[in-house]
Amino acid sequence: MVKEEVEKVLDNIRVGLKRDGGDIELIDIKDNVVYVKLKGACGTCPMSTFTLKNWVEANLKREIPEINAVQAV
Repeated sequence: MVKEEVEKVLDNIRVGLKRDGGDIELIDIKDNVVYVKLKGACGTCPMSTFTLKNWVEANLKREIPEINAVQAV
């Protein structure tokens, strides 16, 4: 699992988040868990947990099967 692969997937996700005034930042990757920070409108959105699990995590796991989870920090 390579940081560049994760960033590539996040770049695709970022397009949708930016449309809604948000963004996502890769903080770290440890033991096949990706740590991210939701920013802008996404950082305070009540749907951020849904976005993180059902969009960010689902896309990362589909594209990079080694990933076990995505956690917000």
